[in-house]
Amino acid sequence: MARTCDLTGKRRQVGNLVSHSNVKTKTTKQVNLQTKRVYDPETGKTIKLRLSVKAIRTLDKIGSLSKFLRKYGPSA
Repeated sequence: MARTCDLTGKRRQVGNLVSHSNVKTKTTKQVNLQTKRVYDPETGKTIKLRLSVKAIRTLDKIGSLSKFLRKYGPSA
């Protein structure tokens, strides 16, 4: 299973660690993913998702999964 957020599509970032002698070494930064059960009051269903912490915070701010998808969905 890929380490990506189910809602935002966030995935790992790749970059370089640069030493004092300017030697570059590849490194990755992983997304902070959490398994979360999200209840949507408009549909009355509970869905289990792997979300980034930023997506969880945004869901809390907006209020519901349906509102989140309307605002940040595929058409946006």
